[in-house]
Amino acid sequence: MTPHSVNYSPSVNDVLSMVHTMALIREFEEVAAQSLFAGEVRGSVHQYSGQEAIATGVCFHLNKSDFVSSNHRGHGHAIAKGVSPDKMMCELFGKLGGTSHGKGGSMHIADFSCGMLGANGVVPDGVTIAVGAAHAIKMQKRSEIVVAFFGDGALNRGPLFEAFNWAVLFKLPILFVCEDNSYSVTLKTQTVTGGPDPIERVQAFGIPCFQTNGNDVVQVSTCAKELIEKVRSGAGPQFMRAKTYRWYGHLAHDKGLYRDPIEVAKAQKDDCIKHASNWLESNGVASNIISETQQKAALVIAQSVLVARQSPLPSAGSAYEDVQDLVEQTASDFKHDLKLQVVE
Repeated sequence: MTPHSVNYSPSVNDVLSMVHTMALIREFEEVAAQSLFAGEVRGSVHQYSGQEAIATGVCFHLNKSDFVSSNHRGHGHAIAKGVSPDKMMCELFGKLGGTSHGKGGSMHIADFSCGMLGANGVVPDGVTIAVGAAHAIKMQKRSEIVVAFFGDGALNRGPLFEAFNWAVLFKLPILFVCEDNSYSVTLKTQTVTGGPDPIERVQAFGIPCFQTNGNDVVQVSTCAKELIEKVRSGAGPQFMRAKTYRWYGHLAHDKGLYRDPIEVAKAQKDDCIKHASNWLESNGVASNIISETQQKAALVIAQSVLVARQSPLPSAGSAYEDVQDLVEQTASDFKHDLKLQVVE
């Protein structure tokens, strides 16, 4: 269902701001893939292209002190939550100025100063982390809320149901956002999902569920506004399912040949940035203003690449920093003790 008592509609300035955010995400993903193919980025890049309206529409209504958790396709969530594109690009390039000093890479963007709890390549472990954060907030009687982003493939994973159960039992301040792009890696999710509509699995836990068009930032924003207010009011966990489509393969190197080209072309015509631009024009905003907003976003991302290229690599010694050691020994002490244990 959709929210039934919405008293909010975004203003022109709101939507123009959201177009800027969506353009930042779109350009970041294009450049990240290009940098991967050029050998400047190592590892993997899972592009968020086509899904920008969801992260943007939801995070628009969050405070800086609120938290979000993410998954392997997390660049959009990070940018929408306010993480610096410069720091993110440095992280992808493995440079010292990155969000994790170049050690985490694409799938591990985290910035606690912006409430970004981190991306996570294990499905759906970002959700269980989010539930833990929400429980801590409730125990500490704080006012923040948590948003957990995940894909439709996560709806077939056991830990997600544990997270739902825990959130309901303790009436936690969390919004679950399922970005339903129809695919789980290379498979149509519906072909590997038993039973009726998977949203009924969520409803079985007693969580109120709402659906929206994930390619329309106005609709996403309107839905998110109400659900976030419900969570803040102490109503307990809420669930949003946003239907969308990922433009590219599961990751940048994946050509997506398992998909019908006609299906892909049709989905790309249903472009969230184009939808928002059309909405702005119908509300009196000149097309050149919209174009300038997108061009400014492109310049921000171009600058982030220059920053990443010019930033130094981490030193070899930094590999021994930020490593959790329960007994807080140095690496050499640990090796020494290990030898003694072997001798004994």
